[in-house]
Amino acid sequence: MKSRLIAELILHLGRIAAGDGLVSGLTPVQWAGLRYFARANRFSRTPSAFAAFHGTTRGTASQMIKGLVAQGLLKQSRSQADGRSVRLDLTDKARAIVADDPIEALVRAADALPPGVRGNFSAGLQRMLGRVASETGKPRFGTCETCAHFEGGGCCQEDGRTAYECAFLNAPLMDAELDELCINFAPGKSGAPRSPGIGRA
Repeated sequence: MKSRLIAELILHLGRIAAGDGLVSGLTPVQWAGLRYFARANRFSRTPSAFAAFHGTTRGTASQMIKGLVAQGLLKQSRSQADGRSVRLDLTDKARAIVADDPIEALVRAADALPPGVRGNFSAGLQRMLGRVASETGKPRFGTCETCAHFEGGGCCQEDGRTAYECAFLNAPLMDAELDELCINFAPGKSGAPRSPGIGRA
């Protein structure tokens, strides 16, 4: 029963934090889109990656994205890698709106937890997410420092670039990208240390 209660509490937290109806003129689905594109790295800001992250069809994701583009909240550009795929980025207008995200109450609730509890809770949720993703056949998104493809200790810094690299794409990584969501994530590391002065607080 405790396991079911945990699952129900997680769902209930998500529902009440997201709110009902329109917030800043956006539906909960549109808010989910803005949050995703605000957190995703440059390799993952595509319609197909968003569809995979939210477990929806590409058609449904495309319709939501078109609405956000029409409202001036997302801008489209061609990928520099292949020139065919589309990359989506938040506009300045969208960033101003995201600053008033309705889930901030949930963020503050998490921030009010004691540090030790917060760390264990985060680790537990990550394990649950991995298990559910595996059982449902969904990709598991994550960030660089616990990814099997993450390489480099950031020991050198030159022209604003660090020694971090994504081995999956053979691409250099900026320090600011290490905490962003990636569709190419593969769990495999407990966390690689950053050089003093490079990481964020």
